[in-house]
Amino acid sequence: MTETLPPPSFRPLYEQIKILITQSLVAGEWKPGEAIPSEVELAARFRVSQGTVRKAIDELASEHILVRRQGKGTYVASHSEPSYQYRFLRVMPDSGEKLHPHSVLVEVRKGRASAEIARALAIKAASPVHVILRVREFRGRPLILDEMVLAASRFPGLTVPKLEEYKGSMYSFYEAVYGLRMIRAEERIRAVAADAGAAAHLRVAPGTPLLCVDRIAFTYGDMPVEWRRGLCVTDGFSYFNELA
Repeated sequence: MTETLPPPSFRPLYEQIKILITQSLVAGEWKPGEAIPSEVELAARFRVSQGTVRKAIDELASEHILVRRQGKGTYVASHSEPSYQYRFLRVMPDSGEKLHPHSVLVEVRKGRASAEIARALAIKAASPVHVILRVREFRGRPLILDEMVLAASRFPGLTVPKLEEYKGSMYSFYEAVYGLRMIRAEERIRAVAADAGAAAHLRVAPGTPLLCVDRIAFTYGDMPVEWRRGLCVTDGFSYFNELA
């Protein structure tokens, strides 16, 4: 089966193919962890050259949407893969040690979206939401207090048992249980002082300096899925981001 390209535009041809492949991902044609058709098959499907398809796939691979595996083909990237589990985690020990935090679920409750949350998640104000609170520990020491807000309409039936039963990262949970894969995120960073609640969860004194990281995570089609606020201990830890 061949597919028709979008109407002529000023986009290079490989970018048009990239859009068509992304649309197939959005439609669920290829699930996370699954192989996509070969470059030859995609070239025939879209009626373009193999080189055009290769350039589109190269871009999607550079954006961590697809993964090339030598001698095996190209696969849809998955948060269940070890190399992707902590892709968005930017708080690192100053010692340079690899960080593999342990998560402790504090609570899951229902709420209503504030105006700020509604804008971030592209939903109406006062829409039902799930609010998840957890502490991420490193070597038994509380490191990050995470508050995550999800639109209830996108996560039906979310409960504490469902979260506790799943063994894996939060983003791999979204992917495996709800079919929502996070492909990019936007973050805003500022310094704050620990209030009484944060201090109790992080076992620090009230007023202790913390790093506040506000994040919006997006799935295919740039649809916002999660709003998250992480309050991070900075004694012995830093925010690390490698810029290319």
